[in-house]
Amino acid sequence: MAQVTRRDEDEAAAADDPAAQDIVVAKPAGKKGKNPPPPADDALVEVESREVRHATTAGERRHGFFTIYKSGQGYWTRMGTAIAAALLGLLITTQLYRYVPVLLSLEGRNATRIAIGVAAAFAVGYTALAWYLINKPGHVDFLISTDSEMKKVNWTSRRELIGSTKVVIVFMLLIAVFLFACDLIFHTFFWLIGVLKVKPPFLGGH
Repeated sequence: MAQVTRRDEDEAAAADDPAAQDIVVAKPAGKKGKNPPPPADDALVEVESREVRHATTAGERRHGFFTIYKSGQGYWTRMGTAIAAALLGLLITTQLYRYVPVLLSLEGRNATRIAIGVAAAFAVGYTALAWYLINKPGHVDFLISTDSEMKKVNWTSRRELIGSTKVVIVFMLLIAVFLFACDLIFHTFFWLIGVLKVKPPFLGGH
C-alpha cells in the first residue's frame, strides 16, 4: 500500500513539473499489451535536410562575382570550357584589331590607336562576360554533372578499338567498290542510249 501511495505522489509531482513533462517513461507492457513502436526518424531527416538547405542557401548568398562557385569540382570540364572561351575571345580580338581600321577607312597612328582601343574594350567586356557565364551556379552545376558522368564512361580496350577500326575500314572499302560498280553500270547504260558521248573507261573512253 505504501508503495502504491509513493508511486502516485511521484506521478503527481511529475505532472506539476514542466521540465519533467518532457521526459517520457516507458512502462512495461503487460502480457496482452504490445511494445510501443520506435520513434520515427522523420523529424531527424527533416532537421538534416533543413540544415543542408540552409548551408546551400548561405553558400549561394556568399557567392560573389569574383568568387569561384564550387571551386575544385568539375575541374576538367570547367578548364576545357575556359580554354575554349579564351581561344574564341583571342581570335575575335585579333580580328577586330586587324579589320577595324579597314572598316572605318582609317590610316596612320590614329587607326592603330582606335584599333587597339576597340580590341582592348572588347577583350575586357568579353572576359567579364565569359567569367560570369562560366561561373554562373546553374552552368557550373551542369559542368560538374557532365564531369561526373564522363567519369562513369567505360572506355574500350586496345583490342576492341583495333577490331572496330578494322570493321570500319573493310566496310568503307566495300562501299567504295559498290559505288564504283554502280557508277560504271550507269555510265555504260547512258552511253548505250545516247545520253553520254564519252565511252566508259573499260571500253577505252577518256
